[in-house]
Amino acid sequence: MIKYSLILSFVASLLVSAACQTENVTPGKASSPTEAYQMLFAAVKSKKPEDIKMMLSKDTLKFAEGAAAQTKKSLDEQIKNGFTRTTFANEMPPIRDERIKDEMGAVEVYNEAEKKWENLPFVLEDGGWKLAVGNLFFGTWKSPGDSRSMKEQKIANTMNGNRMVPYGNSNFNANTYNQTPIVPKEVPNTNSK
Repeated sequence: MIKYSLILSFVASLLVSAACQTENVTPGKASSPTEAYQMLFAAVKSKKPEDIKMMLSKDTLKFAEGAAAQTKKSLDEQIKNGFTRTTFANEMPPIRDERIKDEMGAVEVYNEAEKKWENLPFVLEDGGWKLAVGNLFFGTWKSPGDSRSMKEQKIANTMNGNRMVPYGNSNFNANTYNQTPIVPKEVPNTNSK
C-alpha cells in the first residue's frame, strides 16, 4: 500500500510540475525559434486562433490578411494551420538545426507528409520569437545561415560532380551566370544477352 502511495505521489508531483511550467509559457514570448515552433504547434493543435496570431510576426499577419482577402476566407481560417504543413502531424514533429543571427532565426522541422525537412523562418519581435513567413515573402527576413538540409545538398552535389548554382547570393543573375552544362556519361548496358 505504501508503494502505491509513493508512486501516486510521484505521478501527482510530475503533473503539478508540468502544469506550472505550461502556465509560465506565454504565447508570443518564446525564448528561441525552437520554443516558438513548439508554441505554434500547440496553438494550432488546440485550435486557438488568438494564440496562433501571437506566434506570427507582424509581417506574417499582414501577409495572412492579404491572403484571406484574396481567398475570401476569414483571417482565423487562413492561419489555422500556422502556415506550415508540419502542423498536420498528430504529434510534435522532430525539430533540428536551430540557427540565430541577430534578430533572425530558423529551424528545420520534419514534414511527415512530404518526407522532408522544412526550413522555417523566425524573427525576434516584441520580446519573443515568431514565425516569419510574411517577412520571408516581403523580403525583410535574412537567413541566419544555410540549413543542415542545404549543407547536405551542397555536399551531395559536390560529391556527385555537379556544379550547383550559387546559393544565397543576392546579386545572382541567372542570365549572366556562365555555367557549362553537364552531360551525363553513357552507361554501358550490362543486361545484354
